[in-house]
Amino acid sequence: MTHSLTRRAALAAALALAMGGAFAQDIKERTIKFATQNPKGHPIVMGMEKFGEVVKAKSGGKIKVNLFPGGVLGGDAPNISALQGGTLEMVVMNSGILASQVKEFAVFDFPFMFATPQEADAVVDGPFGKMLLAKLDAKGIHGLAYWELGFRNITNGKRPINKVEDIAGLKLRVIPNAINIDWVTALGGNPTPMAFPEVYAAMEQKAIDGHENPFSVIAANKFYEVQKHLAVTNHQYNPQTVIVSKKLWDSMSNDEKKIFGEAADEASAYQRKISREQAVAALDSLKKNGMQVTEFNAAEMTKFRDKMKPVIDKHAAIVGPDVVSALQAELAKVRGK
Repeated sequence: MTHSLTRRAALAAALALAMGGAFAQDIKERTIKFATQNPKGHPIVMGMEKFGEVVKAKSGGKIKVNLFPGGVLGGDAPNISALQGGTLEMVVMNSGILASQVKEFAVFDFPFMFATPQEADAVVDGPFGKMLLAKLDAKGIHGLAYWELGFRNITNGKRPINKVEDIAGLKLRVIPNAINIDWVTALGGNPTPMAFPEVYAAMEQKAIDGHENPFSVIAANKFYEVQKHLAVTNHQYNPQTVIVSKKLWDSMSNDEKKIFGEAADEASAYQRKISREQAVAALDSLKKNGMQVTEFNAAEMTKFRDKMKPVIDKHAAIVGPDVVSALQAELAKVRGK
């Protein structure tokens, strides 16, 4: 009898183990729309693909993630609105754009805030980044993770940029927020806020002279077809925030939330690796496609940084000195290691 009971217990344990994963979890059949401004083949979209694969595997195929790259669901502002309304489930976008919802996110657009991608990783993955994500919930948005776009550089169709003064007079598209308008103005340029899907046509039609973005974005969107000059300025580093509709998040079980969190983290590591590998290849591709590349010497970079100081001071006061101090304290820790 004892032997029989032991055997039954072993069979029950084996059955429970076999039913682990999706069968034992509280997971509903769901189809998720996940949008971005970046085109297929870009590291951001590759991160989205990775996220979808992990979610599908961990949910036993119950949760399907449909991707909408290339701004096909509209610009960032409409995407945020749709997310808050619950008609769009997920978006990944420049973190600074979320300053329209939580002003502290503007700190991620401060010029020359990060010196390396690794510094940014430490800050966004640590207490500071988590603190900002937590602030989004009150706005109908849930923050999952940070990915990477990379360091931004300036393109234009008029002239090579060899010194800071060469930027003066150029009509440059900027992400529609105040700090980007202010830093271009500080250089004597003419900032033109514009949704990303409109940028290629605007450059092609000479409605704007140029714009600024990381190498991977410039290459993936074939901006070399309508822009001749590229200045390597590395003036901003762009963390990207992966966000979920709070309406969706609140409807999810703990098991589903766990799957999304784990998938976002796995995709983060993958996406950042791909992004950094592609940045080098993208610059080579831009050169091969005819872009003339210039770099500032040390004196010009110092001049550029000096012109940014009043802009940073102005926006530090808006964001909150305590927030800027917290970010700088995190950076000091990283740099001290």
